[in-house]
Amino acid sequence: MNIAFGIAIYIVIWWLVLFAILPFGVQPQGESEEGAVPGSAESAPAKPHFIPKLIATTLVSGIIFAGVYYVVFEGVYTLDDVPFLPRYERMSE
Repeated sequence: MNIAFGIAIYIVIWWLVLFAILPFGVQPQGESEEGAVPGSAESAPAKPHFIPKLIATTLVSGIIFAGVYYVVFEGVYTLDDVPFLPRYERMSE
């Protein structure tokens, strides 16, 4: 795995984890004590807590990327292990 491929995989994992973490602990403005801010939707988050979510996303993404890196780098699971892909044999030179 070269550095560009590793960075690309990490960014994809980071965005997926971010969108999975964003809804945790969010209370809509319509359900909060202060009520909705004029001009915004009642479903908009009252306090999104974005910085802690970014930190959690980075930590969880790092753990997931370490697992993916281990599987790819150590050859635990290769493309030949995927049952629906065609088999490509290396040609002897």
